[in-house]
Amino acid sequence: MVARAWHPGSWRGLPIRQVPEYPDAAKLAEVEARLAKWPPLVFAGEARRLQAALARAGAGQGFVLQGGDCAESFSEFTANVIRDTFRVLLQMAVVLTYGGGIPVVKLGRMAGQFAKPRSSETETKDGVTLPSYRGDIINGPEFTPEARIPDPARMEFAYMQSAGTLNLLRAFATGGYADLHQVHRWNLGFVERSPLGDRYQDLAHRIDETLTFMQACGMSDLPQVQETEFYTSHESLLLPYEQALTRVDSTTGDHYACSSHFLWIGDRTRQPDGAHVEFLRGVKNPIGMKVGPSMDPEELVRLTEILNPANTMGRLTLITRMGADKLEAKLPPLLRAVQRAGRNVVWISDPMHGNTTTVGSYKTRPFDAVLTEVRRFFDCHAAEGTWPGGVHVEMTGQEVTECLGGAHRLTEADLSLRYQTFCDPRLNAEQSLELAFLIAAELKARRSPLQPAQAAQ
Repeated sequence: MVARAWHPGSWRGLPIRQVPEYPDAAKLAEVEARLAKWPPLVFAGEARRLQAALARAGAGQGFVLQGGDCAESFSEFTANVIRDTFRVLLQMAVVLTYGGGIPVVKLGRMAGQFAKPRSSETETKDGVTLPSYRGDIINGPEFTPEARIPDPARMEFAYMQSAGTLNLLRAFATGGYADLHQVHRWNLGFVERSPLGDRYQDLAHRIDETLTFMQACGMSDLPQVQETEFYTSHESLLLPYEQALTRVDSTTGDHYACSSHFLWIGDRTRQPDGAHVEFLRGVKNPIGMKVGPSMDPEELVRLTEILNPANTMGRLTLITRMGADKLEAKLPPLLRAVQRAGRNVVWISDPMHGNTTTVGSYKTRPFDAVLTEVRRFFDCHAAEGTWPGGVHVEMTGQEVTECLGGAHRLTEADLSLRYQTFCDPRLNAEQSLELAFLIAAELKARRSPLQPAQAAQ
């Protein structure tokens, strides 16, 4: 069968899920036209560098750390929120790099993660039913009829906030904040008081000793010590926004989705003949796809062929989200099918979405289940001879109480203390670091003796 010709709008008219119905089509068209003229948020060269880094991770020479908010909000757009999430990701990356002896690709769910898929079109409270909240780029979280009307003007605000976030992230990454000499100053107060404090301080002291040795050898001014590469990502859900920010790269003539370095397709929108797959198959960014327990091995192989026809390593990342109780049964057949078909992909684990439970009125995730899914993810890859290339987590730098367990053993009674998410529960900074220490130990134990212990920030 001959594939249909692709262009940025070829998704229109195809079956589509998880999109809002805008009541004012003319206003939507006006917003799309304005966005199409605005500068890109990211550049094609940055996306190509990320794809090269992902290719190394897929080949067992790196590890992907993807993390950030379940959904960014307009109301929490502050420098402190951005800084704290960036800082915890840096802390996690240092733990993984130094403890696991492997380069880490840092990929934030930031500067564009505004739209959220929903399991239901509506929600009901006290007998009142309204359209579901779909993320700040679409409608508002307030439970009022007015707030829940999809408003295309929100796309423009999301663009502006993404631009501001990217500006700050680039400043943090290259302006001295990410310097490994600052590792002690990255500590958050509540981490210093936690059971992980001593362990993290010990790691920081060992890094200091290494840097002192490098300084004595005249290597303290290396860019890898003073700066870091940091990329952004979000789910490619709101296709009018994504198409409006698609640009032609002047050096290659290829189309890039310039809203983010990396875009992924959700488990609810991965239909082979659907609009979301159609859009992402044509842009040249590195892309991802969520893989849930309902995925059929043959369909997965077919999707890898559609999304990565050239079979280029680093182009396609498969993000497994099974649940700790399902992963050992569901993941191995998928690993074997992809391996038999000779498809080049990067495998990373999302241990969050398959482990969501409800306690009273709170959605939560048991930290022990998150750890269990990560361990079993490593076990499955070891059994199949494939490489566990990374982890994808919903986390925040704030001291929230949204996930049960962790070093302080948060209980159901603690959820109400600082439950701040608009959508899904997130790991707090302490739980995120604890996860990083676990993964570092797994990487160190499983790394082949033939693989060099490459260390890069």
